[in-house]
Parts: sequence; C-alpha cells; structure tokens
Amino acid sequence: MSSFLYFALLTIFIPIILHSPFSHASPRTRPFDKVYVFGDSYTDTGNLNDATRPSIFHHVDSLPYGRTFFHHPTNRYSNGRLVIDFIAESLNLPYFPPYLNKHAKTTHGVNFAISGCTAIPYSFFAKNNLTTNTVPQSLTTQLTWFKEYTKGSGCKDAVSTPAKCKAVFNGALVWIGQMAANDYNYITGSKITSKAVQKLAIKYQTQVINELLKMGAKHVVVQGLPATGCLPFSFLIAPRPTQLDQIGCVAFKNKESYDHNVALQAKLHELRKMHPSAVIVYGDDWHAYREVFGNAAKYGFVERFKACCGSGGGAYNFVPDPRSTCGAPGAMSCKDPSRYMSWDGLHVTEGLNRAVSKLFIDGLFAQPPFPYLLKKAVES
Repeated sequence: MSSFLYFALLTIFIPIILHSPFSHASPRTRPFDKVYVFGDSYTDTGNLNDATRPSIFHHVDSLPYGRTFFHHPTNRYSNGRLVIDFIAESLNLPYFPPYLNKHAKTTHGVNFAISGCTAIPYSFFAKNNLTTNTVPQSLTTQLTWFKEYTKGSGCKDAVSTPAKCKAVFNGALVWIGQMAANDYNYITGSKITSKAVQKLAIKYQTQVINELLKMGAKHVVVQGLPATGCLPFSFLIAPRPTQLDQIGCVAFKNKESYDHNVALQAKLHELRKMHPSAVIVYGDDWHAYREVFGNAAKYGFVERFKACCGSGGGAYNFVPDPRSTCGAPGAMSCKDPSRYMSWDGLHVTEGLNRAVSKLFIDGLFAQPPFPYLLKKAVES
C-alpha cells in the first residue's frame, strides 16, 4: 500500500475511532494526558504582562479582547479561542494555562508561548537597534522555562536519565506553535534581509525542537507560518504599488512565509531521521489560511482584510498606533466578529482559528495527518 493511500485511509478512519475532531473523547480513548505548548501571540494564553507586551498592542487585558467566548479578557490576542484552545477541546483536555501563572493547575499541560517573542534571541535585535517594539523573550527562553518547570523530575536527556525523562513525556504532546512572524516584522524598514532572518530563525527553531526530542519527546507538532500577507498589517507596510497574489493578499509577505516553511519542513525531515521513534507532524497553516481566505463565503466570512476591532475605517480599519489599536479608548469593535477573519489587524478572530483548527485536525493540512499522530499515541 502506498504511503499516500495509507495516510488517506487513516484520515478517514482514525477520527471515527477517537470520536472525531471537536467532539469529546472518553478518558479511555484520550490520546494524550498533557500538552506542553510553545509559540508566540497566536498561541499565548496569558504569559504576556504589562511590563513586556509590545507597545502597539498594549490593550490585550481589556475588552473587547475575549468578548466572544470567555466574555472577559484573558490576555489572548483574539476575541475568543485560539487554535491551541480548539486543539485542547478536540483532545478532551482543559485549556492549557500560562506558565507564568504560578497558581494554575498544570496537571494536563502548560503553555510557555509568549506574545511578541521571536525565534531568534533578543540579543540579535538589540545589536541591530531593532528593539523599539520587541519583547526580550525568544523561543529559547521558552525552552529554559520548560527546563525549569521539569527540573524537579530530574530529566536531563533520554540517554542519561531515561526513566525520569520518560515520566515527563509519557502521554505528552509537544505543541510548537507558529514562530518567526515577529522576527520578519521587526526588521521592516531595516537593512537586514528576510533571507538572513530565515537562516537564523530556522537555526534556533531546529535547535529547540531537537533539544526537546533529545530530552525524550515522542509526539511533536510544529506549526508553520500562516499566510501573513493576508493580514491588514501587511497591506500597510507593503511598498506601493502593492503586488497582490491570486487570492488578493500581499505577495511578498506570503512568499516570505512560504519560503520559511519550506526551509522548516526540510529541517523537520532531517529531525525525523535523527529521531526515528518520534512522530513529528508539520502543521500547514500557510495552505490552511489560503484555503479559507480563498473561499471565505464557504466558511461563513464576509470581511477578509478589514479588522473587526480597530480604528480608521476604510479597507483595513487598522492604524498601527497604540492610541488607535484594539482596546484603546478610540477604537471600536464590529458587531459580529464571526463575519470577520482579522481581529485587530495583526491577529485573527476565533472564527478563523476555528476554521484552521478543523482543517488541521481533520488531517487535510498536516504532514503526516493529525489522525495518524493520534493513532500512534494510542498505540504507544
């Protein structure tokens, strides 16, 4: 049987075995007991605080953030749930609390993602005088936090402390959300090239993933970058005249993200060879976004490029000024966020997060398919 047919059949049958995506599996069929989460603002469930948040989006702890689902702000950069929240629901697990909330119950996982962070360490941006709107944390910081969190277990690596590391990763999924969008955004207007950022970002992403695998991670999901050229922010920073792609998004930003993902997938291929006992899934956010943006009406959306929450009106309703962004006194939010894809100009609505999550969980935009990961988890 060809590998393509094998994965296709898994995509059809495994969701049935595990009670299908977005439905709650019984505890007996729960594929994972806990999830360790890494990422940026698209995955952060509350690690950002007043002292470190990017100045442009400084109002995430105020309504209307969180208005749709939680009905109060949760420091998530959306009107409701993120992709990782829908993943938690599909796995019949509670939402994963932020690591910096020391009072949270972390029995079923913990979220180390922090908004504004980069794949490349902060020192690179400081050296190049690009710290105006950056935060000091990077993906490497999150790995340090993870090691601090698991320090009491005695796990160093799967070779020297196999039993202790097995206890840390037994029944665990490692979820690495999309990373490096901030790295590319922070060099806007500078002399640093996207190619230079890509090389460094991929280097640090690979190092962190490999370190987690060496510690004993057996089930890992790595999200690629989304189609960043479809965000209102990209339209504002694009040179004029703006070259658009076939779905109406900023062409150079979408190519930037695509090229990054190609390089990332090549590294994941190498990591699979280095760690043959691990299942490493690539979450194809880029193509999932293009599917939804290219077929907006099919998914219930009316506004593709206009921010639901912001100011300025016009095609994008977004002004990159802390006095005008979502949550600021002069900003307004739309009546029905479910019709919008962009939430605040740089982050997306719960509706788009839901659509992308379902495409991913159904196995259509992941390699190997997410149902295959679930099957291997149940078997292990």
